Amino acid sequence: MENLNQYLYIGAAILTVVQLILWFIFPKVRKDPAHAGIIETVDSLWVAMVVALSIKAVLVQPFTIPSGSMEDTLEIGDYILVNKFEYGYSLLNATDRFLEFNKPKHGDIMVFVFPLDHSKDYIKRCIGLPGDVIQEKKKVLYVNGIKQDEPYIIHTDPQIYPEGEYMGGKRDTFGPVTVAAGHYFMMGDNRDNSYDSRYWGQLDEKLIKGKAWMIYWHSNNFHPDFSRMFHMVK
Repeated sequence: MENLNQYLYIGAAILTVVQLILWFIFPKVRKDPAHAGIIETVDSLWVAMVVALSIKAVLVQPFTIPSGSMEDTLEIGDYILVNKFEYGYSLLNATDRFLEFNKPKHGDIMVFVFPLDHSKDYIKRCIGLPGDVIQEKKKVLYVNGIKQDEPYIIHTDPQIYPEGEYMGGKRDTFGPVTVAAGHYFMMGDNRDNSYDSRYWGQLDEKLIKGKAWMIYWHSNNFHPDFSRMFHMVK
């Protein structure tokens, strides 16, 4: 889906250049009735590209699930739509958020810019809000001292590692950690196979891109799975 986004940008850029050439270098071509059909097609394509990019930037954006870190909630091959206006906007992921309809809540699944590499997007579930105290004991999650009921998670490895012995020592046991102001603690549903806030730290709210909304397509080795289509993400 990132390739689709690139194609949209490239297509819009090419059509914009064509439009500028036709308007300012060859204006007579636009007025020539013999080229009316071609000009109308170019205009229509350009408007469609601009509208598509505007919707993508402000309202909804397609996103592909690239890994199994959110299984079984989201699977490799799921194509989802991300609601970009739910949490408002941050210009260039650098400003405070504005035009917020809602703040992230416990359990929300969010797409965000990966804090350690801004060229990548990640998707995880929001486990901790600002001020929450997060702790995990032998794969059991506690928020503010309360054991969490998490029916959506899976564990694929029965082994329980003590703190300090596996992947930096935080997979099965860590904390307590207090979530900082303006930050969120994110974890994958596939807890034994998720690279998340346990390892790279808390998510700055400026990096949030939007809330996962709906699965609109699923393809497994080019074979569509219609049973997963149009399911709301939760």
